[in-house]
Amino acid sequence: MKTFQLKGSKREQTGKKTAKAYRKEALVPCVLYGGESVSHFTVSKDDVRKLIYTPEIHLVDLTIDGTFSKAIVKELQFHPVSDALLHIDFLEIFDAKPVVIDIPIELEGLAEGVKAGGKLSLEMRKLRVKGLYKNFPEKLTIPIENLGLGKTIQIGDLHFDNLELLNAKDNVVVAVKLTRAARGTAAAAAK
Repeated sequence: MKTFQLKGSKREQTGKKTAKAYRKEALVPCVLYGGESVSHFTVSKDDVRKLIYTPEIHLVDLTIDGTFSKAIVKELQFHPVSDALLHIDFLEIFDAKPVVIDIPIELEGLAEGVKAGGKLSLEMRKLRVKGLYKNFPEKLTIPIENLGLGKTIQIGDLHFDNLELLNAKDNVVVAVKLTRAARGTAAAAAK
């Protein structure tokens, strides 16, 4: 998992008015929880841009006024109309405590169904997993070479070492759908 360096400044006051004042100064109000105490702090919008606007997951090396901690981004809040970043929740992580996180999926190979004229459909872009942060890969790789026409891979079909999948077992991750051309070819072959 990639690491991201981030520096923040502690904020003494909380509430709507102070948060609004911070946002006018191009600062983002943040909260770090999961440890012994909850920390309220701010970071620069420019500093978090590469952390927020990416499909990758990062381990954040967070320094708040000289205090160091490891964290992950737990939740982001955006303005409903302007999509401006309003707030970030960080979760402090420890070596022996399991964490729940969404990890992106990467498909590996060319499916047999696609070679036969089907269309590959990725139904889920991320999977929710639980485990120790040191066991988290950057991406969950799913081999799809043996996926035929009209076939699917569900959550229950997948297994990753040292990780527990939290999505519903019958959720479809990837499917090869029949196209009109593939249906026509199959019908002609059946005659």
